[in-house]
Amino acid sequence: MEAALTAGIGTPLSRSAADALNSVDLTALTPGTPAFVGAVERVLTSFFTTRREIVDPLGPVFVDAAEALAQFVVRGGKRTRPGFAWTGWLGAGGDPAGPDAAAVLTACSALELVQACALVHDDIIDSSRTRRGFPTVHIDFEDRHRAAHWPGDGAAYGSAVAILIGDLALAWADDLVHEAGLDPAALARFAPVWARMRTEVLGGQLLDINGEAGGDESVEAALRINRYKTAAYTIERPLHLGAALAGADDDLVAALRVYGTDVGIAFQLRDDLLGVFGDPAVTGKPSGDDLREGKRTVLIAEGLRRADPESAALIRTGLGTDLSDADVDRLRTVLKDLGAVDDVEGRIRDLTHSGLNAIAVSTTTGPAKKLLYDMALAATRRTA
Repeated sequence: MEAALTAGIGTPLSRSAADALNSVDLTALTPGTPAFVGAVERVLTSFFTTRREIVDPLGPVFVDAAEALAQFVVRGGKRTRPGFAWTGWLGAGGDPAGPDAAAVLTACSALELVQACALVHDDIIDSSRTRRGFPTVHIDFEDRHRAAHWPGDGAAYGSAVAILIGDLALAWADDLVHEAGLDPAALARFAPVWARMRTEVLGGQLLDINGEAGGDESVEAALRINRYKTAAYTIERPLHLGAALAGADDDLVAALRVYGTDVGIAFQLRDDLLGVFGDPAVTGKPSGDDLREGKRTVLIAEGLRRADPESAALIRTGLGTDLSDADVDRLRTVLKDLGAVDDVEGRIRDLTHSGLNAIAVSTTTGPAKKLLYDMALAATRRTA
């Protein structure tokens, strides 16, 4: 039996988010460019507008929460996931000049709401205070609680509101797909992949939490988390979703999934390096945050695998504590000297190469192969 999307609101509202693309030349869109980002943001902005008739009757508290979600989603991001989904559709023969192109891009844009759910909840789990240079959602509502001089625990209030806002993002992702205007056959192919992706990202998050609590220090455990927490919903499943919309055959889907898995893990490995060595002015997050949060990344696992007892003790006692900048610098030096950084860089290179090779020998369309090559390099060589 095929998995079904949740019913959303049933009948689409009077104005569809896809209408925002009426004046956009979809044949000229290239993922990663300002034009593509702008098109996705037009869809999202239009979608949030259609929610007003649902949100307004609930009153100003819910209006404020919905507006916070809209700001969070529209405010920034490279629109990586919609870009890979759109490329998967193009790679399987989708026609950007065809009558279904606007519906496809609208459905692809719903991935940004899944991403918003993951980020809002991740920031609570990691106790992060900033995201893209702004207060995280739970900190924003903690600050609102404090500014209103309400009784009770402001931090608990902020976390509770942010959990619900993350849930709202996931629910609205379904609504946006449901209202995109996909034809029934395309939606039937899309739905089971969408269902698997949502389960995988939540499962990956649980694996991450459990890994930190249980202290699993193995490289294998860290790679498994990367596979399901990031790679599956960042690259692999978005490509799969796009290909499914175009009716791709099993061999092409398999090639796209190999690329997505390998490049997706390489993407996360780059993120792990940036979480320790990144420039806060570029990443929007404090440098060394992954160390303070105690994340059991491949970088840390590889460092511990190579470490002598003294170095291992330094890493273990520092992880998950309120490290000073000097402490962060000391741990950075240890990880470099152990060769852990070089190992992760090597893994990034090897995974990127294997992913690109899978696409090179596949039936992916020529223009999409070029796009996927460029997107792999952008994802794995980025600085933020």
